[in-house]
Amino acid sequence: MMSTPEGVGIPDVERDTTGEKLAAVRTLGAGAPVLAFDVGGTDIKSALFDVNGTALGLRRTPTPTAEGDRTAVIIERLGVLATELRAAHPDVVPQAVGLVVPGIVDADAGIGVFASNLGWHDSPLRDLASARLGLPVAFDHDVRAASWAEHRLGGARDYADAVVLVIGTGIAGAVLVGGKPYTAGGYAGEIGHSPIADGPECACGARGCLEAVASAGALARRYREATGVTPDGAKDVIARAAAGDQAAADIWSSALDALTLSLAQLTAVLAPQAVVIGGGLSRAGGALFDELRARLEARLSFHRLPVLVPAELSGNAGLIGAALRARELT
Repeated sequence: MMSTPEGVGIPDVERDTTGEKLAAVRTLGAGAPVLAFDVGGTDIKSALFDVNGTALGLRRTPTPTAEGDRTAVIIERLGVLATELRAAHPDVVPQAVGLVVPGIVDADAGIGVFASNLGWHDSPLRDLASARLGLPVAFDHDVRAASWAEHRLGGARDYADAVVLVIGTGIAGAVLVGGKPYTAGGYAGEIGHSPIADGPECACGARGCLEAVASAGALARRYREATGVTPDGAKDVIARAAAGDQAAADIWSSALDALTLSLAQLTAVLAPQAVVIGGGLSRAGGALFDELRARLEARLSFHRLPVLVPAELSGNAGLIGAALRARELT
């Protein structure tokens, strides 16, 4: 078996780089075998899906670093990963590739318009990947692909009109209208950067963005700034709030208020049947979902109240969405 530049062979177990077991990947069902890649700012998820839709050789590897635009080194890494996956499973011959990335993405044109953490501007990622891999490439935004996976196989399967929110270090979103992603040239769905108040400065350069107040990363940062204590992530802030820590309670309540305002605006404009919430913060359970339901119901009047449901595909939704998109090319 070949190895990556880090000298780590492809395992047929779902383990991340620390040896922890990755979340199970739901079987896609019968169809053409495809390669799938979910590129993030810190890691790349990759797998080869066979004719039964089973993910083979699922792994997470570090995203290669480079000064400025990382397009070239990432495309080369995808080539290495594809070669290793095919060598490890010679009987599975992929017919297409699914590639999803963060940032502003023009999927129709195959362009990565902008990604601050990956350094590219107007990068022709689909064509570059296709040339390197020798296969047709389906290209999309990571959260938009995740929303498609949730619509086909997960929490949004029963809803034609839905919003998918991923609340983690930041907040990303995607909109499904009539069972199809609404893209607006790649600019739709930037819910994390919707203005909610004159809040703290966001990493994007604007002030008062939702993710600067209500993301998991923001909760930890705001608690540290308020108390001088570094919490063990957002889950620790929420636990402290439940235990009576007033600073934590105030921060958590303001985050819920901000999320409620954004969901109320989405409900008034789009009237989604459901809001599917994933990402690390979704693991807060009732502390998030019950509170949001109550606050949203209190804020709305005649509007149809959307169902709030947890995402079902965990952190692998983007990879599954990439595979589903790839199958559409076969």
